[in-house]
Amino acid sequence: DSVDRDTIVFSAAVSACEKGGAWEHALQLLMDMADSSVAKDTITFNAAGSACAKGGAWPWALQLVSGMADDGVERDTDTLQIV
Repeated sequence: DSVDRDTIVFSAAVSACEKGGAWEHALQLLMDMADSSVAKDTITFNAAGSACAKGGAWPWALQLVSGMADDGVERDTDTLQIV
């Protein structure tokens, strides 16, 4: 039995990376989402951006926030707290 790789599953994994301080893995999961044609959402971007910010990878955090519009994803108040 396998789990369908969808936005919710990826978002949960990215959130776990954020909580575990694994920003590199969070970024890899975002790339895996693109490779798997899975849509990213605000929650996914916020978790990855927060993981990068907490890990001191500010250039990546800022790039994620600025790139949300390119993926058609809206920012929210949590997004603004990242930067």
